[in-house]
Amino acid sequence: MSIHKILVTGANGQLGWELSQAADLFPAFEFVFVDRNAMDLSKPAEFKGIIELFEPDAIINTAAYTAVDKAEDEKELAHTINAIAVKELAKIAKERAIPFITYSTDYVFNGNANSPYLTDTPLDPVNYYGATKAEGEQLALAENPETIIIRTSWVFSSHGNNFVKTMMRLMKDRDSLNIVGDQKGRPTYAKDLALATIKIIALINSGKHMSGIYHFANTGETTWFAFAEKIKSFANIECDLKAISTSQYPTPAKRPAYSVLDTKKIEQVLAIQIPHWETALKQCIDQLGQS
Repeated sequence: MSIHKILVTGANGQLGWELSQAADLFPAFEFVFVDRNAMDLSKPAEFKGIIELFEPDAIINTAAYTAVDKAEDEKELAHTINAIAVKELAKIAKERAIPFITYSTDYVFNGNANSPYLTDTPLDPVNYYGATKAEGEQLALAENPETIIIRTSWVFSSHGNNFVKTMMRLMKDRDSLNIVGDQKGRPTYAKDLALATIKIIALINSGKHMSGIYHFANTGETTWFAFAEKIKSFANIECDLKAISTSQYPTPAKRPAYSVLDTKKIEQVLAIQIPHWETALKQCIDQLGQS
């Protein structure tokens, strides 16, 4: 199989944007980035015609419905984008016999574990967003067993909306902040995830067979509170941070208390060492300082 043209959905999201920044490092590939205006994931019936126009050799779907709390109310929209659309893309990729990569979340797990989640741990989401992502995984793999699903967690970037940028803004505006300190996970720099994704495409292009589920997150586990403390330190902002419990910060959607992903599988397959989340965070904040 020879991959040249890669269609990327969700061009304006964190991961889509980081892929566009990394594209220049891989001149062998021609990337075509489409945003919601060009390809709306809430309209799966339109996908086939759009994809036929571009005739890609691979599809990377970075678009998703990610508003975790809003998903509890906007159930139909979240389900269409995260489950039905992913199934349709997987089906089209199978018909065209081209690689298809899509992304899922640590929120497909219940959070009751105390050791990192493996790729084959049974799914048990605790909120509707997680349920739609879990269904999207299952539908895509049933439709097209060659689908590649990359689960990730706590994504941040110098682009778009995310915890890092929100914290930096709030810390500058306020004297003190309460941050949840009893939920554990692994932050993910979208830039590192983008580079790993292109590495997968390059490996497939060189003849390696890849399919199924992988986990990618930066190494090291932390809490939202400790994450915020590190943001404060790297960004050099004065603000009093206080750790609170999940019960002190009720949200419409329940969050898993522990959602640490085990990334050994992807590290072995890609022969990579994933950077520690603190290293990645420093890089992201330095990037924000320059822009």
